[in-house]
Amino acid sequence: MEAIIASAIAVLGTLLGSGITLAFQQRTAEKGHEFTGRERLRQERLDAYSAYAGALVNYRRCLVHLWFCVHEQPPPEDADQVRIRAYDLRSSAQEALFRLQMLTEDQALSQSAEAVLTDVTDLYKTDSRSELDERRQRTRDGIGHLVLAAKQRL
Repeated sequence: MEAIIASAIAVLGTLLGSGITLAFQQRTAEKGHEFTGRERLRQERLDAYSAYAGALVNYRRCLVHLWFCVHEQPPPEDADQVRIRAYDLRSSAQEALFRLQMLTEDQALSQSAEAVLTDVTDLYKTDSRSELDERRQRTRDGIGHLVLAAKQRL
């Protein structure tokens, strides 16, 4: 009889040990999946934030070039071609903005990103060189602040 009780205790101990091991393995697997998901989202955000900042820089550069084509004599390049390129770059910047807005949960970052695009778009709408220089500095700073804000949210 003692052998049967000892065997039953051994079987119960083995089952209990297996159950506890299974619970720990499931918990570890869940944590691994959560970590993988968070890391994938972080990487997607990093890609979106970087793409948006790059698109803003390219759009900004094109608008500055367009301003010089229109306001400087003689224009270094045909303004209509530069204007078409600016429209394409604005579309790219808007697409990158939409991706950023879809991936971020931070409403302030989303609004800030949209405000920087508006500032960059307004860059071209100046008549004087001094105003252009002021807006160039403001948009450069705006893009820099946006990058810093995005970096803090990664």
